[in-house]
Amino acid sequence: MKFTMLPKPWPKVIAEVEAGGHSYTESLEDAEFLVFSGGPDEFPSTLPEGIEFVQYTFAGVEHLIEAGVLDDSVRWTNAGGVYGKPVAEVALGLIIGQMHLFKIPARNDDFARREISHRQNWLFNGKRVLLIGGGGIARELITLLKPFDVTTTVLNRSGNPVEGAGQVRTIEHLHDELPKADVVVLTTPLTEQTRHMISTQELELMPEDSLLVNVGRGPLVDTDALVQALNSGSIGGAAMDVTDPEPLPQGHPLWAMDNVLISPHIAAPANIAKELIGPVIVSNADACARGERMPTEVDAQAGY
Repeated sequence: MKFTMLPKPWPKVIAEVEAGGHSYTESLEDAEFLVFSGGPDEFPSTLPEGIEFVQYTFAGVEHLIEAGVLDDSVRWTNAGGVYGKPVAEVALGLIIGQMHLFKIPARNDDFARREISHRQNWLFNGKRVLLIGGGGIARELITLLKPFDVTTTVLNRSGNPVEGAGQVRTIEHLHDELPKADVVVLTTPLTEQTRHMISTQELELMPEDSLLVNVGRGPLVDTDALVQALNSGSIGGAAMDVTDPEPLPQGHPLWAMDNVLISPHIAAPANIAKELIGPVIVSNADACARGERMPTEVDAQAGY
């Protein structure tokens, strides 16, 4: 199939897709599918009739749906599952970094051992980790957590097994599982059903020394409720690679809290996308050419 890439071509990705048997053209009019790596304001105002699908190079598509760019008028695929390893690595780093309060000495510019030692926590000490979302990030994080001998529970929509998980339940059991968790990790997509899935009630259900980690999407968490919970001691801490709003503005209360660790949405940046997305594009294009459903095809109505 012929393809083009907007708003800017990524030479490495183009070479990989061409090596997979597809041909690159600079002309959108001549292309049969579009590889798109930009934001809503960079998307073409109209697509030629010859475009059979649009391949988005990242995983989250909610902003494209909200802007009216992604709809049922053309098939879309995303990078679902592609960034499991890098996002899981950042998630593990956030867990360890907040459990050991790395922020305090870095901020204070001193050892601060006494301030840390009585509040420090450890993963290996029989911790219970609740993973909300059972996709590629969760599977990779379960693997990374194995040396710590933690107990893992996954909540997903289907209740279907997740390799390596100690237990899998449907998301309807969220309120049953939160009180049991030492660490809660959000990896699920953002939809109307998952927006603010962690709010006042859910935070009150979590143990007082528990840690909330968000590497999914910022609006999965009600930020105002999170600030209140951290201030009141309802939970022990939070660590996140995504925030709401994003970017988190200077002066926001979360920045100043010792029990909050924030990374600036760095788990799957463009340089990682350029390294990993090529084979997925080939798989999707091959499936499209065969008249099959594509491996990472997006349901515009469901939002993922």
